Amino acid sequence: MADKFLNAAAAAMLLASMALPAYAQDRGYEDDRTTDNTRLAWADVLRVDPVYDTVVDSRPREECHEANVDRRYDTRGNNGAGTVIGAIVGGALGNQVGKGDGRKAATVAGALIGGAIGNDQARRDDRYYTDSETRCYTVSERYSERRIVGYDVQYRYRGDVYMSQLDYDPGERMRVRVSVSPAE
Repeated sequence: MADKFLNAAAAAMLLASMALPAYAQDRGYEDDRTTDNTRLAWADVLRVDPVYDTVVDSRPREECHEANVDRRYDTRGNNGAGTVIGAIVGGALGNQVGKGDGRKAATVAGALIGGAIGNDQARRDDRYYTDSETRCYTVSERYSERRIVGYDVQYRYRGDVYMSQLDYDPGERMRVRVSVSPAE
């Protein structure tokens, strides 16, 4: 009976020695071996300080303003007033020139010639006016802002305190890679 008890105790000790190392069992760490001399473990995070950098960037912005613009009246197709005034003036002048039946012909001829001259003058008469127009263009607006570019992390592994800079905030615990090699 004693032999069975001793064999069972020896087997239990052998299994315990082949299991996790004592420090990992005591701290509740898992044994994640990646190679023969490297493994992953957990470290307690003591402090996390964000690292800031000032970043200069630009963004497009539309800028608008009111501008005075000279515009030309569109007189195409709007020659009626010039034609009518020219016909009236031409007819009145023709009426003054002629006598008898020639007076009627001179009035009609004066009205036709005056209308043609008035129409032509209305087409050539460039009239301008000043108007307001909104003009917009895109400008590049520069700005600077502080951004978090990393984190200074202080952590403890097996009683020793270490410092690293990470791209992320690890929280209360973080994974560490433990590597052992012979010192020469």
